[in-house]
Amino acid sequence: MGDLWSSLRTTTQARIGLGRAGDALPTRRVLEFQAAHAAARDAVHEPLDVDALAPAVAAVGLGEPLRVTSRATSRAEYLRRPDLGRQPADLAGLAGGGTGVGAAAGAGAGGGAQVGIVLADGLSPRALVDHGPGLLAAIVAALRAALGDDCTIAPPVIATQARVALADHVGEALGVETLLVVIGERPGLSVADSLGIYLTHQPRPGRSDAERNCVSNVHPPDGLSYERAAAVVAGLVRGARELGASGVRLKDSSLAPELAAD
Repeated sequence: MGDLWSSLRTTTQARIGLGRAGDALPTRRVLEFQAAHAAARDAVHEPLDVDALAPAVAAVGLGEPLRVTSRATSRAEYLRRPDLGRQPADLAGLAGGGTGVGAAAGAGAGGGAQVGIVLADGLSPRALVDHGPGLLAAIVAALRAALGDDCTIAPPVIATQARVALADHVGEALGVETLLVVIGERPGLSVADSLGIYLTHQPRPGRSDAERNCVSNVHPPDGLSYERAAAVVAGLVRGARELGASGVRLKDSSLAPELAAD
C-alpha cells in the first residue's frame, strides 16, 4: 500500500504523517526537524546587512533608502527587550531633504508624500533580504495602478532592530499620510523567511494594533506572492484614504470582484 499521507503533504508545509521507527520518529524526520529549527534560530539571530540590501532597494526607483535603528543596540537586546525595538534611537535623518518620487515639498524627508514604506528586519532579517526588494517593487507598481501616476511615495526607509511600532515614529517624522511596514515575521519550523506588511493611516506614536491592517505570510513560491500581497495592500491604502482610518474599521475588498463574478 502506498503512503496515505503523500497527497496531503503536497498541500501543506506542516509536518504530517511522519511515520515511526519503533516508538520513535524515523531518523530522517528527526534530522528534518533539527534542520528546520536551526534555520529558524539563524533567521532570528543573524543581523541585517543594510549595506548589502540598500542597493537593491534603491534600484526600485524611489531614491536612496534612509536608515534608522531602534534603541536596541544588538540582536540579543532586541530579543530580550521588545520595548526598545519600538523606540527610535535617532530620527534626525528623517527631518527633511527627501525627494520621494512625485513628492511635493513638505515637512519631513517624505516631502509631503501620500505613502511611506519602511523595510524592517523584525524577527527575520533573512526574509527582508530574500523578499524585500521584490515585494517593494510589486507594492510600488500596485500603488501606481490603484491610485494613479500622481501617487506620491516617500523615499524608502530601512529600519534595524525594529518592531512594528517603531514605524509610527518614522511615519510621523516623514510626514506621510499612510505608512506601510514590510517586516520579517517570526520564523516557524516550516518557514524561516516570511514577510508581513502592516498598514497604518495617519501614523503617529501611540497607535494601537487595532488601528493597523496586516497582510502576512508573504514568501513565494509557497506563501503569498508579491503581486497578490501588493494588490491587497494597494486596495487597503485606497480604502484607508477614503475612510480616513485603518485597522478594524477597514476591510480588505480586493477579492470582491472575483467573488461577484463567481
